[in-house]
Amino acid sequence: MSKIVKLKDVAKLAGVGIGTASRVLNEHPNVKDSTRRKVLDAMRELNYTPNNIARSLKSKSTRTIGVILIELSSAFYSDIVEGIEDTANEYGYSIFLNNTRKYEDRILESIQMMCEKKVDGIIYLGGTLTEEIQNKLLDANIPVVLISTGTNFKRKDTTEVFSSINIDNETAAFEAVTYLCELKHKKIAMLTINKDDKNSAMPRIKGYRRALEKNGIEFNDDLVFECEQSYQSGYETMQKILKLEERPTAIFSYSDLIALGASRAILQSGLRIPEDISIVGFDDIETTKYFYPAITTMRQPRYVMGSRGMELLIREINDKEGFKQHVILPVTLQIRESTSQKIKDLI
Repeated sequence: MSKIVKLKDVAKLAGVGIGTASRVLNEHPNVKDSTRRKVLDAMRELNYTPNNIARSLKSKSTRTIGVILIELSSAFYSDIVEGIEDTANEYGYSIFLNNTRKYEDRILESIQMMCEKKVDGIIYLGGTLTEEIQNKLLDANIPVVLISTGTNFKRKDTTEVFSSINIDNETAAFEAVTYLCELKHKKIAMLTINKDDKNSAMPRIKGYRRALEKNGIEFNDDLVFECEQSYQSGYETMQKILKLEERPTAIFSYSDLIALGASRAILQSGLRIPEDISIVGFDDIETTKYFYPAITTMRQPRYVMGSRGMELLIREINDKEGFKQHVILPVTLQIRESTSQKIKDLI
């Protein structure tokens, strides 16, 4: 089976950046003749054929995509943004990234600014969509794709409004906690962000509870600990848990950031992972592989989320029918050193 030649292959052979190759492909005037010849020669040599989607792109556009990012500091989003940017470049687009730091007024201002810059579409990445934000996006009257985003209001036609990329948070949490139950843990605590977060916290808590009950373990709300999405909050919350008279033998964490902070607190207290406490994170950020012990976690396909989201947006830009698509990507359990059987429960 022959290898599919991509624009980045052309750029590499021509010795130029993928953005330059994109400009040549789309007949942009601001390219030196010598550079244009190199790229065209590389296309011929590799027998490069532009993707059908790229061929059908609208000719009258700014060829820019606005990306509204809720929290730039989170390691979770870096791979998603990389997937967005690589795929945008592949189809001759550049991205305009705006970090809003979760503030609704900044999100609304960002949408307005992107409309003024006449972006061809918007990717809304992370967080929770309020009704006011959704209405602002609708008023923009341009294609929008949501990635890893939920809503905090009820609306029957929400799924008909924007295309989306997401995971099944409840099922993923169910699988993670089921794994801990299979290791014979009976007292499993959960570290989570805001319990009222409908996007991911609530479904993960639901999956946690469902796994316990399926395995004959009574759900105890006192074992669900709320914290912030940070190393520090995970560390401080775990310190409080360790002071309990009957501490849990396993932890399911809403995120790897929180899990890493919690792990630091456990090890600093003199306890061992996993011999005394097992821990499972969520996201599979790179740090989890190199922390000692390496953290068992649920892997989200973050690069694919960004790439698929960009592809959906390109289709929306060119789809006159306005068909909406909703993609649920699989999450997989990555078993590492931070989990083991609770031996004394087997005796």
